Amino acid sequence: MKRSLLLAVSLLAALQLLACGGGRGSSGGTGTLSVALTDASTDDYRAVYVTIRRVDVHREGGGWQTVSEPGKTYSLLELVNGVRQRLGLKDLPAGYYTQMRLILDDDPDNTRNILGVLHPYGNYFIDRSDSAVELKVPSGLQTGIKIVRGFTISGGGTTEILLDFDAARSIVQAGSSGQWLLKPTIKVLETRELCRIEGDAGLGGVLVSAQVYDGSAAAPEDRVRVQAATVSDDSGGYVLFVPAGTYSLVGCKDGYAPYVRTAKIAAAAGEVVTEDFDLGAADTGTLAGGPVSIPGGVAEDHATVSVRKAATVGGAPEQIEVKSIGVTNGASFDALILPVGDYTAVVSTAGKASIELPFTIAKGLETNLGAISF
Repeated sequence: MKRSLLLAVSLLAALQLLACGGGRGSSGGTGTLSVALTDASTDDYRAVYVTIRRVDVHREGGGWQTVSEPGKTYSLLELVNGVRQRLGLKDLPAGYYTQMRLILDDDPDNTRNILGVLHPYGNYFIDRSDSAVELKVPSGLQTGIKIVRGFTISGGGTTEILLDFDAARSIVQAGSSGQWLLKPTIKVLETRELCRIEGDAGLGGVLVSAQVYDGSAAAPEDRVRVQAATVSDDSGGYVLFVPAGTYSLVGCKDGYAPYVRTAKIAAAAGEVVTEDFDLGAADTGTLAGGPVSIPGGVAEDHATVSVRKAATVGGAPEQIEVKSIGVTNGASFDALILPVGDYTAVVSTAGKASIELPFTIAKGLETNLGAISF
C-alpha cells in the first residue's frame, strides 16, 4: 500500500476583491484555480525529485476538494529560469479558501531520472558523484503542517497560484543515522503580482538570488531573506520571478568571488529588469562545524546555518547570504567552499535564540566553528 504525507502549505491572500463584497466575498458561481510548481534552486545536487500524489484545497464552511491527482515524480532542479510544471487546473465554487495541501507519495512513478534509470525512491536527490540518496519524511510531518492563509476564487475569474519549492532549505542532513530528511519549504506566490529579473551571469552553474535585507529585524536570521533563487544555464542565462518589490541581486559559484549589484533592483508587477554580470575568480578555503546541539529537541529537529558576508548595496552597508544548509540535531557539517574573507554564520532553529558566529576563511585552509549549542 502506498504511504503518503500530508504537507499543508500556506497561500497568499488574494488582493483582488469584489467591488460589492468584502475580503471573503464572491459573486457566486464558479471560478478557476490554476496551481503550478517551480523551484528556488540550488547547485548542491545534480537533481532533486519529489512525488506528488494529490493536490487539495479547503473551502471555508465546505471541506476539502481535490484539484488534481498527478501521481507524478517531479524533477525540481529542472523547474528553474521560468520553467513551471502545472499541478492542477480546475473550476471550483467561488468563495474563500482557507488552505491547500499537497499529498506526497513514497512510491515514485515509472519514469526515469537523469541517470536513465527508474526512480529508486519517491523523494530523493542525486549527489555530485551520481549516487541516489533517499529523503526520509520526518514523523512529525505525517499529520501535515498547518500554515493557513486564505485566497479567494471569484466567480468567472482565474486565480493562479505558484508553489516555489525551495530545494536547498528543504533538504537536511541527519546526524549519526546518515539519513537525509525532507522538510519542505515552499513559498506561495500569486502570478499576477510577480515581476521578472533576468540576464547573463557569464557562466553556467551560478546561483543567482534576489535577497531582501532588513537590518532592523530583531532576530538575526530575519535580517536577510532570499526571496527567489535559480541556477544559470550552460550559457549563463538566468530568470527570477519575484513579487513586486526592492531587492539585492547576488550571484555565487564555488571558486569565484560573489557578485553583488551595486544598486538595488526595484520592480513593479509585470516589469522586466535585465542585469548582466561576470564573476571573478577567487582563492578559497572551506568551512566546517558542529555537532549542532538543540537541548530538549529530538533527532529530527534541525538548525539552519546561513553564511553571510558584508556588502554595500545602494551606498549602504548590509549583509548578503552566500550559502545556507540545514543540519539536524547532533549532526556536523564540513567542506563548505567559500572565497577567502570575513563572514558571519547565523545559526537558527525554532523556539531558540539564534547564534551569530564571525569567522575568517584563509586560502587552502579549513575553518572549523566547533560545537554549536543553543
